[in-house]
Amino acid sequence: MSLTKKMRSLSRTLRRKITKGERKYTPDPKTPITNWLVDRKRHCNGGRTVDAGLWLKKHCDNGGKIFLSLAGAASTFQQGIDISEMIKKGKIAAVSATGANLEESAYRLLANSHYAYIRDYNELTREEEKELDDVGFRRITDTFLPEDESVRKLLSKFIRLMREAMKTGKYLLWHEYFFELFERGWVKFDGDPEQCWLYQAWKHKVAVFVPGVEDSTMGNIAAYFTYSGDHKFLSKYKQKKPIDSKVILHSFSYMHRLAEWYMDNTKKKGLAYLQYGGGIAGDFAICVVPHLKKDYCANLPLNVQEKLVRSWAGFIEIHSSPMTFGSYSGAGFKEKITWSKFNVTAFGCQICGDYTEHGPDICAIVLGK
Repeated sequence: MSLTKKMRSLSRTLRRKITKGERKYTPDPKTPITNWLVDRKRHCNGGRTVDAGLWLKKHCDNGGKIFLSLAGAASTFQQGIDISEMIKKGKIAAVSATGANLEESAYRLLANSHYAYIRDYNELTREEEKELDDVGFRRITDTFLPEDESVRKLLSKFIRLMREAMKTGKYLLWHEYFFELFERGWVKFDGDPEQCWLYQAWKHKVAVFVPGVEDSTMGNIAAYFTYSGDHKFLSKYKQKKPIDSKVILHSFSYMHRLAEWYMDNTKKKGLAYLQYGGGIAGDFAICVVPHLKKDYCANLPLNVQEKLVRSWAGFIEIHSSPMTFGSYSGAGFKEKITWSKFNVTAFGCQICGDYTEHGPDICAIVLGK
């Protein structure tokens, strides 16, 4: 039986899911990298990467923008190079990042030349890992974060801003403290600011949201400086004059800001959701849609909720987590439809892999390279 006859024997629904031959694409002499990617990455994760990039490019070319979430150690792994260019070209509307990714973007700017790498990190012994710890090498997969040249250099300035906020009553969201460092010129560049996504977000006024800020090195330190308890052990080592923890606005404030921002920035067109990894950076931001529909508009009919709050236009996630035991990182796109995050017609694509492999390819296509 020929392919055509086999196709005709299938249900119309299943038939629509099948593509005969190769992807429809006309090479453009102005985009040699994209041409190469489309030609070579035809199947499996490579093919999904190209599909994602082409859809995002079309979305942006039609006036849409991207909401980006960063999990893992994307900033340490220098994904900020591509992300910065995406910001400068007006492709990214907002970023949701873990506290670690936020600070690590700043650390790359402070101490880029002090970073080191170890190729065979999987072959380290436990004793060698402890040896690294003893001398202050903080390993993140294959990369060593230079704590003395980054965290410790930033610390005094950061604490100074927090104590100042306690005096003035001008409390800030977590990322706004980092932006204030840029505003005052307190950050000396060792790396290239053109490749620092946090700096470019500040410069181009891109919205930033940081859930779970205490889960980061600077967040840990801030938690110590704000500790005022009377625990038998901890109270002996707390600051003589602890900083009021209120100087860092609560995560509820981030959700309030995000809800307002989302409604203001989706009036004309939906936002594409591009997610590097999973975890809180992704889930916090993406759930603003059901939050608006089911909390603010809870007493309204379903069709009115859908009309008042625009769903995300599409979803692309690069992750390496299996869909097991309720893991958010591994939750499929279709599962998110059940949470009112997406309509059934939205573009959905999950790439099972490392975002240091697939992220740059997607960015290259979106940027028309």
